[in-house]
Amino acid sequence: MVTIVDYAKRQNAEGEEFFVLILQGGVELVQSQETGNYYATARKASITSTFSEDFCKSLIGHEMPGSVKRIACEAFDYKIKETGETISLSHHWAYQPEGDALDELVHKEEPDVFSESLKKFAAAGV
Repeated sequence: MVTIVDYAKRQNAEGEEFFVLILQGGVELVQSQETGNYYATARKASITSTFSEDFCKSLIGHEMPGSVKRIACEAFDYKIKETGETISLSHHWAYQPEGDALDELVHKEEPDVFSESLKKFAAAGV
């Protein structure tokens, strides 16, 4: 499950404003690479919406099935607000609806044409 914890106003390339919903996954315990101690954290991701600001505000606290997943991407620089340090990242976090893994989508939405063709050839003695 993910929870809508906030929203933010953004602007597209044409200068039009829209709102994104900020989603947060469940609590996870992660071990620090520096100290070896564990700390609690939660993954966050944003998704675009067609909602008004008032409606986005009303959705805070709403839970939805799914999770926040780590997605590999081309490396980019990211500035940490608290420290001012700039780091290079090669991933981002994205919302994934429950049961929406890529291979599940392919098998759900596309018939297995290859297997059906093989069955026809086998039945024809080819």
